[in-house]
Amino acid sequence: MTKRSLLIKVLLVSIFMMETVSISFAAQQGNMETRMHKIIVTSPAFKDGEMMPEKYTCDGKNISPPLEWMDLPINTESIVIVADDPDAPMGTWVHWVLYDIPPSEVFIDEDVPPVGVLNNGATHGMTDFRTMGYGGPCPPSGVHRYFFKIYALDDFLHLPPGATKEQIEMEMEGHIVGYGELMGKYQKKR
Repeated sequence: MTKRSLLIKVLLVSIFMMETVSISFAAQQGNMETRMHKIIVTSPAFKDGEMMPEKYTCDGKNISPPLEWMDLPINTESIVIVADDPDAPMGTWVHWVLYDIPPSEVFIDEDVPPVGVLNNGATHGMTDFRTMGYGGPCPPSGVHRYFFKIYALDDFLHLPPGATKEQIEMEMEGHIVGYGELMGKYQKKR
């Protein structure tokens, strides 16, 4: 066997091994997703897939809706809420980010104050309105969907107030132990 053919053989074996590792990692990721603990998310203000009341939008008081969740994993250390609109013309628009919510909390009342840190230690992140706190639906045209996502984490994020959704997602990586969502719709009136 020549040096060249030996080198080619080694290269092919290396490529095969890298693909095997890649496939194995992808399979593990898929298994993790299928094993993700399902959190049930509801609101007394609207049901999943229904229109949101005007009160929680730019046409109304523009206050956060009440949310409830149940069936958190037992190893939950903190909760994160992300509310966003994937139908926005410029890409997904972030309406609300709240993190480091204690796991003893099983609901959030409506009209959460737009302060950096709440009395229970929960911390507001930055929305795409460039403000902390909730910014309600205000679609430029048509009916948009608004997803209220609840993440259960096995740790606190310990990020300062004003962290972006992207920063939060990076910190959450490897710590998500449960997930649930509630989707509401809205079409601007004015």
